[in-house]
Amino acid sequence: MRGHVRGAGYLYVVELFVPGVGIVRNRVTDPYAVALTANSRRSVLLSLDDPRTQPNGWRMARRPAPLRAATDLTVYELHVRDFSAQDSTVRAAWRGKYLAFTEPRSAGMRHLRALGSAGITDVHLLPAYDLSTVPEVGCVVPAIPSAAANSEQQQGAVSAVRDRDCFNWGYDPFHYTVPEGSYATDADDAAGRVREFRAMVQALHAAGLRVGMDVVYNHTFAAGQAPKSVLDRIVPGYYHRPGCERGNGALHLLREHRDRAHHDGQAHGRVGGDVGAPLSHRLVPLRPHGAPAARSDGPAATHRRRGRRAPHPAPGGGMGLWRGGERGAIRPGIAAIVRWGGIATFSDRARDALRGGGCCDGGEGLVANQGLLNGLLDAPNAPNAGRDRRADGLRAADLARVGLAGTLRDYEMTGADGVRRTLSRFDYGGQPAGYAQEPSEVVNYVENHDNLTLFDLNALRLPRGTSREQRARSQLLGIAFVALSQGIAYLHAGIEILRSKSLDRDSFDSGDWFNRLDWSYTTNGFGGGLPPAHRNKDDWPVMRPVLADTSIAPTSAEIRWTRDAALDLLRIRASSTLFRLRTAADVSQRLQFRNVGATQDPTVIVGHLDGAGYLGARFREVLYLVNVAAEERVLDLPEEKGKRWVLHPVHRTPAAADRSAATARVETASGRFTIPARTAVVFVVE
Repeated sequence: MRGHVRGAGYLYVVELFVPGVGIVRNRVTDPYAVALTANSRRSVLLSLDDPRTQPNGWRMARRPAPLRAATDLTVYELHVRDFSAQDSTVRAAWRGKYLAFTEPRSAGMRHLRALGSAGITDVHLLPAYDLSTVPEVGCVVPAIPSAAANSEQQQGAVSAVRDRDCFNWGYDPFHYTVPEGSYATDADDAAGRVREFRAMVQALHAAGLRVGMDVVYNHTFAAGQAPKSVLDRIVPGYYHRPGCERGNGALHLLREHRDRAHHDGQAHGRVGGDVGAPLSHRLVPLRPHGAPAARSDGPAATHRRRGRRAPHPAPGGGMGLWRGGERGAIRPGIAAIVRWGGIATFSDRARDALRGGGCCDGGEGLVANQGLLNGLLDAPNAPNAGRDRRADGLRAADLARVGLAGTLRDYEMTGADGVRRTLSRFDYGGQPAGYAQEPSEVVNYVENHDNLTLFDLNALRLPRGTSREQRARSQLLGIAFVALSQGIAYLHAGIEILRSKSLDRDSFDSGDWFNRLDWSYTTNGFGGGLPPAHRNKDDWPVMRPVLADTSIAPTSAEIRWTRDAALDLLRIRASSTLFRLRTAADVSQRLQFRNVGATQDPTVIVGHLDGAGYLGARFREVLYLVNVAAEERVLDLPEEKGKRWVLHPVHRTPAAADRSAATARVETASGRFTIPARTAVVFVVE
């Protein structure tokens, strides 16, 4: 690039015919630009080989080693601004910015390194490309009034400036190939924002963490001739065609910033890379079972609401109607992570069984729709007092096992009715419960950025009077199911520290206040006032008494305990490939469930893993037992008698956080196991 034009700002003047409008003349930025001035006013001529775009050591920096298999992925979903906006151990100028990740002694980076050491392999960033809705210069941080835990005042302060504040999840893309300027220390420094984005990636790599980013090509913030419709204002209708292969910013991100962004379905089969690289959410139009194929040249949905996704038609990650290939009928609402070699869908089967209800519960359903984690079987809350819910509990237990088995369509399991059949023949809301061909095609989770956090849902559904300790235990069980499930494990940032959004069901523009992460472990955010009215007001009557309950919010002791116990579960998952089986054949051969059929105790989910001759198994046999009941349970498992079962080494260490797991007992001669209340425990034959 010639020196006299390098760094120059530019716009295109385009004359074009717009159907239904006529000839128009537009001044537009470059949709292929790699740099911008502040607030996306002009594109900037910049070479990404320019030393000014590269942090110190960029050319020689090493990346984490490739994973051996996609099922080795353990993903941590994180928002750039959330990570450090409230972290006083980060210098003030860097809070909420890319450079916060380069503060190695900050509380947040210490936390990430601990996660990485325990077993997290990948940080999955919410979108950090150029956003449409956050002012890159002069954004507002509202002053939050000191008010009651269920007051309207906090949300009023946030809502008053939500169109001008510094926060948005980022599902409102403007320029896909330019880092967002509000996360840079100087949004007008075109080279600097690229350099700082790369410094973030480099710092995470140095911490041993791979980096992925959510790049949503099914979203555009505007269409037609709207001011921020950078695509249609150049060639109307051309870019909103799924078959189009131009403008693939994901390949740019991979190449230039060592990011693991997703790529589109057309390029998907042709790109090389290391096995298991997470490529973020790839949302592919789903053809419902029996419906005609969707047109490949139809316009993509354009979401005009500020950063808002399309309305959720059904549970499953809250991301619309999608599928990952011709693999049988997949329920509307499943999102996906694209990885090298395949598409992995977010499975809502176990998620709904564990949490209860679905993504979009409201009114009394917010409380009444209990799941396995919050009292469905043995701890009815007020709306469920006196009801016999064993049938519901048996169905939920079956679906929890479906998730533990990787949601594999051809895996065989004995159901609550005593019939052994494939998972594709178990029912999930009128759809086959099992649909995946391989465990690498499924992402297991109980919480992500969409919908209520698990803590908030449990706050609503666990019986009033449930202690803080028991609430923490219920949260930990959710993490345990993810850690023990076959497939890809996925944790939302803060689940391990009881993260609350003060009952906000959709915090995409709820500001720092409702999205805060506290790495000092002082508060989890619960009781921060009623959530924003424009999405939650209809449910305020249900939420008010819950937020006012002073017995719910955890102390630092419960937050730290949950963190440490979650790290132990990650260590257990990382300890053996038996928790990360490579193929469907492996799962069918090596995983069997105990305590099944019509006479089961559905409060205890039991899985047996055979490690004989399996690479990386480490143990000859593994037996995990998850007791979701509020009381101790005793199970007789005749298949396990006479075996030398001992607690997993992580449970045996003096530093193990969950001392309850260490008190689980086995009587070798009879195969009788005693499992403490709300406890997940793993036994092994070494």
